[in-house]
Amino acid sequence: MFQSLSEKLEKAFRKFRSKGKLTESDVKEGMREIKLALLEADVNFKVVKEFMATVSERCVGSAVLESLTPAQQIVKIVNEELTALMGGSVAKLQISPKPPTVVLMAGLQGSGKTTHTGKLARMYKEKGKRPLMVACDVYRPAAVKQLQVLGEQLGIPVFTMPEGTPPVKIAKAALDHAERYAHDMVFIDTAGRLHIDEKMMEEIRDLKEAVHPTEILLVVDAMTGQDAVNVAKSFNDLLDITGVIVTKMDGDTRGGAALSVKYVTGKPIKFIGTGEKLDAIEPFYPDRMAQRILGMGDVLSLIEKAEAAFDEKQAEDLEKKIRNETFDLEDYLEQFNQIKKMGSFESILGMMPGLSGKLKDVNIDEKKIERIKAIILSMTKAERHKPEILNASRRKRIAAGAGVQVQDVNRLIKQFEDTRRMMKEFSGGKLKKLQKRFGKDFKFN
Repeated sequence: MFQSLSEKLEKAFRKFRSKGKLTESDVKEGMREIKLALLEADVNFKVVKEFMATVSERCVGSAVLESLTPAQQIVKIVNEELTALMGGSVAKLQISPKPPTVVLMAGLQGSGKTTHTGKLARMYKEKGKRPLMVACDVYRPAAVKQLQVLGEQLGIPVFTMPEGTPPVKIAKAALDHAERYAHDMVFIDTAGRLHIDEKMMEEIRDLKEAVHPTEILLVVDAMTGQDAVNVAKSFNDLLDITGVIVTKMDGDTRGGAALSVKYVTGKPIKFIGTGEKLDAIEPFYPDRMAQRILGMGDVLSLIEKAEAAFDEKQAEDLEKKIRNETFDLEDYLEQFNQIKKMGSFESILGMMPGLSGKLKDVNIDEKKIERIKAIILSMTKAERHKPEILNASRRKRIAAGAGVQVQDVNRLIKQFEDTRRMMKEFSGGKLKKLQKRFGKDFKFN
């Protein structure tokens, strides 16, 4: 996400850095480039105008121009103003003091509303809540079925009523059902349309008046650019929404919607959708997003993903295996599976400082990872535990089973041996040196 914008901003900052001492005209020239970068990223024109006025005023001040590191001061100012533009601080979902918390999901057809109803319900189920999803989209063919399938996948109940039941009646009955069966969160999936029309808006307004939702979340598609902002304004004018979910952030290299929605509606982005999988949803942190845009990475999100993906006991077991030199191909496979839980390799690298703006020409073929997994899974248990028994005939059989060439098997075995050798070296002399320096409690994990 934001790849194009990140590259253009980095280009503008390079000009500042190359000049050392800056004059007011240098700053104005750089500001023009930043302005064009924002406009090309499909950021709303009014947003760009106000943002640039604020940033320019701060950047031509004496604190910047007389600084020993003016370029760094400008990056700092742009970072602070981008963060403020997107809301300043994270806006959490409100939880009603008296259950159930009712979340009304709104949006146009195709924005990802139903899928993100499931994603949110899953997120709060993992936090210990007892969610109920409600199928109030009675117009789109198979919408109810889609929500039921999501419910089955997630182990979350879905409330439905016979075909032809008005949405308001369904929603009221769902709330009664939630209270009866102790569901403390209710996610109501409403009907979307291909465009904003009076009938849809009237219906969702009636739903709001009937169920008095704790939250009204508008789901908008980042790929639609300025249309997403216009849709957000229309819905907010009618419903007074409480927050926004921006979907398909993984596919939008411009990101103008995320930078414009808060300014235009006054309502915060609460979540972003970052992929097709049901766990591909994140709380929206304006400060972290600003850092990603400016190529500073997002270390905190990376750590949180790692903590969610890696099991502490597995980490301890891995450390023991490295110490005892019993790390085998099954362990090697498990490490790939753990990393995969964190998301795509592009998204992981994009969170690392200094790498997010340099991934344009990096081709990370995730199919290679699947081939590695296929090769290992084509081995017997004995072969995975003792790779040294893999002679020519065994490698030929494994290649045929995985649908690859023998050279691919050979390459994997070499990579594994190199990894094991490096681990052995670290767990031996290097680990002892570190323990000597930092104390016996120093651990490699």
